[in-house]
Parts: sequence; C-alpha cells; structure tokens
Amino acid sequence: MTVVVIDNGAHTLKAGLSTRPKAPPKIIQNAAMRSKLDKRLYVGHEIEECTDFESVTYRLAFERGLLTDWDVEKAVWDGVFSEGVLSVNPPDVSLFVTEPYFNLPNIQETYDQLIFEEYEFGSYYRCTPALAATHSDLFHEPGQSLPECMIIVDSGYSFTHVVPIMDGTVVWTGVRRIDVGGKLLTNHLKELVSFRQWNMMDQVYVMNDVKEACCYVSSSYNADLETCKMNPRRNPIVQEYVMPDFSSKQRGYIRGPEDMKRDEEQVIFMENERFTVPEVLFNPSDIGMEQTGLAETIAHSIASLPPDLQGMFWANIGLLGGSTAFRGFKQRLMTELRALAPAEHEVCLYKADTPVTQAYKGALAFARLPIYKNCAVTRAEYEEGGSNAVRRKLRTYGDGRPDRAFAAPAPTTTPTTSATPALPARVVKPMPSKPKGTMGPPPVPTGRALRARRSDIE
Repeated sequence: MTVVVIDNGAHTLKAGLSTRPKAPPKIIQNAAMRSKLDKRLYVGHEIEECTDFESVTYRLAFERGLLTDWDVEKAVWDGVFSEGVLSVNPPDVSLFVTEPYFNLPNIQETYDQLIFEEYEFGSYYRCTPALAATHSDLFHEPGQSLPECMIIVDSGYSFTHVVPIMDGTVVWTGVRRIDVGGKLLTNHLKELVSFRQWNMMDQVYVMNDVKEACCYVSSSYNADLETCKMNPRRNPIVQEYVMPDFSSKQRGYIRGPEDMKRDEEQVIFMENERFTVPEVLFNPSDIGMEQTGLAETIAHSIASLPPDLQGMFWANIGLLGGSTAFRGFKQRLMTELRALAPAEHEVCLYKADTPVTQAYKGALAFARLPIYKNCAVTRAEYEEGGSNAVRRKLRTYGDGRPDRAFAAPAPTTTPTTSATPALPARVVKPMPSKPKGTMGPPPVPTGRALRARRSDIE
C-alpha cells in the first residue's frame, strides 16, 4: 500500500509518497496567509503563488509547539492531498505523520478522528521527529550498524529539544527542552532591525529570509563583537541585504562588492545582528531567559542517563531542524561540548546536509520497511476500539514496536544556572486540575466539527 509521509512541522510540513523515494519532498508552509495588497487568502501550498509579502497576516496551525488550529491544519492537508500536490485518495493509502514531543492526549484523539473519520485513511502511524530520524542516514557510517544509544537535538520552530534514544526507544526521563526556536530568533532579529534601522515589525516573511541568508554562529563571539564596534559599517562581518521589491518581483539578496548600487534600493546593514541572534541558542540569558544554553542542556540530559552508557551518548549526537542549519553551528557546539564532556569520552556530532528534511527522510525509510504494515493502525481497528485502540497499538510514547514502550513522565526544563553537568535538572510539576465551572482553554473540536471549509478561516 502507498504511504503518504508528512513531517508535520510548526513552520513547514514536508510531504511525499513512499512510492517515490528519490523525489524531493514538498516543503509547504503550515499556515494560512492573507496579503494586504490583493486581499486574497493563501493556504499551504498556495503561498508560493503570492507575489507581495509586504505586511502579510499569518494564521498558524501550531501555537507554542502544539497543534491548536484544526481549521487551518485541515485546509493545509486538503491542499497536500489534492491533485496539485500529491494527488492521493485517502481511503486508498496509509498515512505516516509526525507529532510534537509530549503531545497532549486530547490532541492525539483529534488526530485519530481527523484521519479516520474525516479523511478515512486505510491506516496510519505517528511518532515524534526524533524517532523518525533514527531510520534515516544521519548516523550512517560505512561498515557500521546504527548505534544503540544516541542523542537527537531537534531545534525547530517553537522549541529546541534534546532527546536521548536507547535501543530505538525514547528515554523520556532524559528529554530536555529550551524555549528557543526559529520563531523566537526571527522575532528577535525583527525587533533589533526595527530599533536600529527600518521598521520591520510587520515584515515577518522578509526578516525570516534575512535571518536564513545572513546569520551565522560565531566561534569567537567576543572578538567578532569587538570587530563590529571598531567600525560598524566597514568591517569583514557587515553585509548589506537589499530588501525585496515586490512591485517588480525582485527578491531580496545580499549585495556583493561588484553589485551596482541604486538610489531606490532599501538596504538593511547586518552587522553584529548576524551572530548575536543565533547566539541566543547557546546563551538564552542574553535576552533575559533563565535557561541554560544548548551545550549545557545536552550535558544535563546525558548526566541523567545510566552512567555506564553515557559514553555512547556522547559519541552519537545528531542534529535536526532548521535552526541547526546556521553556518558554524556544528563547530561551535562541538567546542562547547568537548569542554563539558569527561576527558575519557569521545564527542561526535552528526549533521545532515539538509537538517530540515532529515525527519522526513527517516519517516520515508520506515514507511518502506515491511514492519510498517504491522505497526500502523487500521481503520477497522479504530472503528472497533476508537482512540484507545490507537493508543494501545502505537504505544504512544514507545517506538511503534509492540514489545517495547516507555512511560512518559512530566517534561523537564533546564536549570537556571550554567553549572556542571552533574547538577540535576528541575522537574516541572503538572498543573492541578481546575474545578468544574472555572475558566479554561476552549475544548479541542472533535468528530465532524473538524470539517474545515475555506470560509471558516477567512
């Protein structure tokens, strides 16, 4: 059976078919967008048709890492399954979809209802991006098998997660999270540029492009900062980003030394913003966040694992997500980890050429394995037992194999000080349930209420 593979990220989703393993995935923004110029609503894959991204308004399916707007999500998925993208008939295929870490049970039930009651897929399977990535070539070494113990660093749109995996199963007691992702970095850059140069508070699309084109992780932060202080506009670090001209369909670009200057061009001078924005991943305290940086978080995660296995985790650290694609990211992280790791342990980092699509590649590889048919939940099983049947078969926090599963404790956050790796992390206690009649978040829509029409999001 053909399997539709969707890495359902908060910023973009990556979609493809198991019958086309060599085809690049369709990368689609997981949002609805309205342009103030033509007043048209663009959903998902239609955003590529937009010609004017000046002062656009977004409506995102995800909020703080969780799927909250099901109307937008269903509208985006409708476009993915349509003839213009994948051209599939859901009842005739299976679905593999990734879900957020520590996904809430009521949201998982809504996944089940949307997939089986609305789309009527023949079967489906879901897991976290870190587990999906273990089936990719991220840790591939010629002549060697997949390591049994590994750390996956998934730096996505909303958060950065450090996920230890042992023998194909997530060790949830060792999972750590930093509240820094691509969205925060883009907003931080937007505020810096708006304060120092142009007002870019409404230019989310443009500033995200500036971040991806210009920013890098500095291996000598203080030295680069001094270089920018000496001569802000004339130094080896400064770059001139020419803002896009949507009236002439001219995309934004970095001006080279030989490019001709025009009077009508609007230019953003990227000086220390190039490296101070990604620096937040390594030092969240720079913007007032009381959390440790990425290297210290990885060290704390490994310190919570069995002592006799910690050396294997230090030797197998993989990088996922768009925020790991910054130039110099791997080298900087390697330097900081080597200073924190015990001298007797080897530290090895693995990073793919395209970390944004690595989880998709792993999901695609797993969907092509013979075991996938046994792991996926069929529509007949759901009709017989509902979401409980899905939960039993998927072993929600396990690895999809019926003989292994780990229970999931409450998520943990990183401690507030950059201390030695041996210090324990602070455990976040679950909030007490509210008594009946008190105010709370609106319930997640269920069943046929999920049927999203384009008018619902307009």
